[in-house]
Amino acid sequence: MGDKVQIRTGGAPAPAWVFSQGIRKGPFLQVSGQGPQDPATGAYVHPGDVRAQTRRTLENIRAVLTAGGADVEDVLMFRVYLTRRSDFAAMNEAYAEFVTEHCPSGVLPCRTTVFVELPHEAMLVEIDALAAV
Repeated sequence: MGDKVQIRTGGAPAPAWVFSQGIRKGPFLQVSGQGPQDPATGAYVHPGDVRAQTRRTLENIRAVLTAGGADVEDVLMFRVYLTRRSDFAAMNEAYAEFVTEHCPSGVLPCRTTVFVELPHEAMLVEIDALAAV
């Protein structure tokens, strides 16, 4: 199935803890959970705005996908973690715009959304992705 290869890019925030931005093994590319951070500074952006945080988070995922030789079109599954149920509609709007823009085939990735507490107080959303390359 091939070697396990770490994916790193400056286009997404550096991992703060002991994990990789992404791992590619064989035809699969797993992107670690990304949050609404500026890739250059690591600062959390768009406080209180889940729509803008969702877009930034998805752009961070896209950067890791690109570094691993994939794109949003290759994503099989997104997992979305939200801190508040009331943010679902705004997240879903931003998500829909993003996947529609980046999946020209019209075959949208699968998705699961769960409500949780997240590692940093400023995070309203975290998203990870699994792609087949």
